Amino acid sequence: MNILIIYAHPNPKSFNHAILNRTKEKYEKDGDTVIIRDLYEINFNPVLSAKDFIAIQNGNDRQDVLTEQMYIEEADRIIFIFPNWWYGMPAILKGYVDRVFSFGFAYTDDENGDSVGLLIDKKAIFISTSGATIEELEEQGTLESFKTTIEKGIFNFCGIEVLDHIAFGNVRKVSQEKLDSLLDVLDQRLK
Repeated sequence: MNILIIYAHPNPKSFNHAILNRTKEKYEKDGDTVIIRDLYEINFNPVLSAKDFIAIQNGNDRQDVLTEQMYIEEADRIIFIFPNWWYGMPAILKGYVDRVFSFGFAYTDDENGDSVGLLIDKKAIFISTSGATIEELEEQGTLESFKTTIEKGIFNFCGIEVLDHIAFGNVRKVSQEKLDSLLDVLDQRLK
């Protein structure tokens, strides 16, 4: 299976980076091909510009967007690893979605003008972290909001089947031993 990991965290010493490494190891151990797109490392430009709109209207996406779309086309499963900042994904990841999951690539309109997802052969898993506890996220409605805005509003809209959203809370305030046990939980959930 071809696994594409879209990673959005700037700190190489973060728990998100440990998640990235563990996820990569798990899939490679299973014999899968793993491609990592570290949005900070590749210095992905998240700004959807006027030039982008003009290029899309003329049927010519920008080269950086075409590169990312190629990775998505080749992937069977897409895994998004990111922190929950301000009740959402980091700006660089949102910009990635804005630019890469564009009209004509990720969705189109049918003859009635209704939107149709074009990525129906793709499956996704979300792995997110938060400083708040899972209980706080549930009480605030954050996890349900993620399901609506990110899973349904973006990826289901594009035809992608969301397999799971693995959320880890309270990651800033726990011991290394606890973080290691969370990575063991990750292994089980990825199965």
